Amino acid sequence: MSNVPSADLSGKVALITGASSGIGRATAVMLARAGADVALNYWTMPEAAEEAAAEIRALGRKALLLKVDITSQDAVEAMVAKTISELGGVDIYVSSAVYSDREPFTTANMEGFRRTIDVSMWGSFYTLRACCNQMIKQGREGAVVIISSPHAHIAFANCMAYNIAKAGNDQMARSAAMEMLPHKIKVNILHPGWTDTPGERKFFSEDTLQQAGQATPMGRLATPEEMALGVLFLVDSRNGYLTGSTLSLDGGLSLPWWSKRGTGDF
Repeated sequence: MSNVPSADLSGKVALITGASSGIGRATAVMLARAGADVALNYWTMPEAAEEAAAEIRALGRKALLLKVDITSQDAVEAMVAKTISELGGVDIYVSSAVYSDREPFTTANMEGFRRTIDVSMWGSFYTLRACCNQMIKQGREGAVVIISSPHAHIAFANCMAYNIAKAGNDQMARSAAMEMLPHKIKVNILHPGWTDTPGERKFFSEDTLQQAGQATPMGRLATPEEMALGVLFLVDSRNGYLTGSTLSLDGGLSLPWWSKRGTGDF
């Protein structure tokens, strides 16, 4: 997407976790196009993180690379402190970092099970806490987007740890939205549909992904850029009355799409 979004984030600083690939990377570039300086947290795919930072700098915005394992609260707090010292503050936080193993819970490798929850839930919380504390100190409006998942309310088999983490994300975000109301910090949730990201290659082949995309209501997988536009909508200051809400960008997956279109018959 070459056009600058209509939202104006000039003078804002955004911190995005999981920004080296997929939705996180697309969001980092999208917010930079709208005028924000960006702190890009990542843990894997360092070359991709460098490429994203270069793309942001080419737009005339600042890009701060932060290789941090967000499962450590101390490391997260140091990361936010570095963002403040290097970029001047934090106005936007987008939680996009995830880890997921998929196995039956009865035989799951517990190291991977715990890692899934530690990254996808606790890491999101640690960063939310540190960023909101900074936003409160700043005394101006702030915005948070927790990129969650339909896994928060659909019990997909062999995904128990991820289901738990995303359900926790949703309730965490709504609770934070309540507590942040006096501080004019809005907290919202994004539920992406099935999106074409590098992370999907951990579980599916290219052929499987293409076939699966064709079977969805839209006939294709979503792009990371489409999800980034949803994030941009949620952080746009013109949407100041929007908090504690869930934006579902699922391409109709929540509809009864398995029924015959237009007939209501199964």
